[in-house]
Amino acid sequence: MSLEEFWFVLIGVLWSGYFVLEGFDFGVGMLMPFLPRDERERSLMFRSIAPVWDGNEVWLVVAAGATFAAFPAWYATLFSGFYVALLAILVLLIVRVVSFDWRERHDGERWRLTWLCANSIGSFGAAFLWALALANLVQGVPLDSSHVFTGGIVDLFSPYTVVMGLAAVALFALHGATYLALRTSGDLRSRAAAAAARLAPIAVVLAGVGVAWTVVVAHENNQRAVLPVAIPAVLTGVLVIGAAVLTARRRAAWAFAATGLAAIGIVATIFTGLYPRVLVSDPSFGNSLTISNAASGHYALEVITVVAVVFTPVILLYQGWTYHVFRARLGGGDGPGPAERPGEPQAG
Repeated sequence: MSLEEFWFVLIGVLWSGYFVLEGFDFGVGMLMPFLPRDERERSLMFRSIAPVWDGNEVWLVVAAGATFAAFPAWYATLFSGFYVALLAILVLLIVRVVSFDWRERHDGERWRLTWLCANSIGSFGAAFLWALALANLVQGVPLDSSHVFTGGIVDLFSPYTVVMGLAAVALFALHGATYLALRTSGDLRSRAAAAAARLAPIAVVLAGVGVAWTVVVAHENNQRAVLPVAIPAVLTGVLVIGAAVLTARRRAAWAFAATGLAAIGIVATIFTGLYPRVLVSDPSFGNSLTISNAASGHYALEVITVVAVVFTPVILLYQGWTYHVFRARLGGGDGPGPAERPGEPQAG
């Protein structure tokens, strides 16, 4: 494996980590207007993600930094051509981040509900637009011979990319519901499990259609063989179906693991369909950005590879320790208790 290929895979891994960890954050945010019945339960939902959301965002920062360092041409084209979409995501993320702090600045019910809705809108919008942006890498966007984006914001929206955005929203909502079933107790936990059961069929349909469509788009727009892309697509579909079955059986820990792996599967399907290009040009396919023509020089790749090998384990250990520290359930009537072990059946 060349260094260019190594960094392409590593960027896919970073996006996978972001989708898994920030995915349940987004999911909890989406459920905030619908799941809790009073201010106490709304506060519990905020507290369930408050210790970890900022650490989860690190995966996005590192993914963007890795793209800039390893594939500067890819980074430049993305951040110029997708400027409006990325600016919208930035605004949504800022609103979402501010909501955690500003919600506690005043005790008024209307004030707190406003920032709760802001968190929910930011979670929904950012999840949708991130998946839409990644789907456009395979779908293709108009590039000229200098790899400059020549289209507009409307070119980023197509039936396929919209379906992928909705698939991510549904999967993240299910991911968040299973997370709440693990992190809370009492009535809130029961309603989270019920919400997961209702969301599961929607996630199965949208995620299944999305990854299957990715196989077709990668074959038609990127000249990819069907089998390599179909393998992660089929595995993703199986994982989402498995999550639905596990949710129905109230196996929240295993369902949470399945939805997390399905989020990885979506990214894996997109990146497998994208290889050996990093951004497909459509309709002028010859103008596509490839791993070779978008990469940094060999020496630069060697240097950042050493940095990645040294610091990645440190980041993983620290984040794992954070989740271990905040593993206890949040009280919802039963009082706090230890987090559920994988495979442990839930009470009704």
